[in-house]
Amino acid sequence: MIAALRAAEAALRLENELGLTVRRDAPLAPYTSARVGGPADFLVEVRSAGVLEAAARLLWESATPFLILGGGSNALISDRGVRGVVLLNRAREMRFEPEGESPSVWAESGAMLGTIARLAAERGLAGLEWAASVPGTLGGAIVGNAGAYGGDIAGCLMMAEILQHNGMRESWEVERLDYGYRTSALKGHGGRFIVLAGHLRLEHSTPEACRARMQELAARREASQPGGASMGSMFKNPPGDSAGRLIEAAGLKGLQLGGARISEKHANFFLNEGAGTAADVLSLIRTAQEKVAERFGVRLDLEIELLGDWTEAELDGL
Repeated sequence: MIAALRAAEAALRLENELGLTVRRDAPLAPYTSARVGGPADFLVEVRSAGVLEAAARLLWESATPFLILGGGSNALISDRGVRGVVLLNRAREMRFEPEGESPSVWAESGAMLGTIARLAAERGLAGLEWAASVPGTLGGAIVGNAGAYGGDIAGCLMMAEILQHNGMRESWEVERLDYGYRTSALKGHGGRFIVLAGHLRLEHSTPEACRARMQELAARREASQPGGASMGSMFKNPPGDSAGRLIEAAGLKGLQLGGARISEKHANFFLNEGAGTAADVLSLIRTAQEKVAERFGVRLDLEIELLGDWTEAELDGL
């Protein structure tokens, strides 16, 4: 009850002090790529990195729990939703620096990674072609070291603007982010660090060459990955193997539980068939982990994040 009252007071401050519009008991499923998840107690859209920073500082100051939702492409939100405040990150300003030997782009964390890649290509700037069809925002990509087809954020990020829980705002060089396969020093610490913006390295090319490379990669993605409502890759690939191959070899391709199904096209993609719930997806996750472990002795670790009001029993062992 105390936490709920604190969140309500903080929401009122967001309205009165920052002039933000607060939606109460707002469905979150429309803001996720899998189209599942319950409501947020309070949902607030922020449209600049400055407002994102101000909102985060206010919420930290009032000890109000909150999370930041960008593209919603790598997250599974509980059917019970999210307690506290959800900041919907729509901070999307970009500035290209195309001249000189080292072209680059600076963008706020709510900018869609694919949009940055496509706008760079239009300017004849290469280096992000791999990201053109990767869903999600730059902020999420920086936290999770998003990547595809041999490219990743670790290979092109120069600097990230980070706001810390202690109030300090710093520019972090890429080395400080301690990148690994789909992970970073920021991952799992969303309550302490917020990505406000990033500065990406680019290379001189031509619009034609960039466009051809993007079309090639888009064709590869279409041939190997399903469309529809999903969270993207469900599990990280184990060393020297593929999560999709292991799930398929365990006989789970096409398995449907409730309204969620393991794709027949790529077994590491779990699809919402239209009426799927987060509980359905979680059941598929556990089934895949258990069957793969039984047959191959391999533990599949989640690439997605579980967000919101999950019970300890639901999270146990994940």
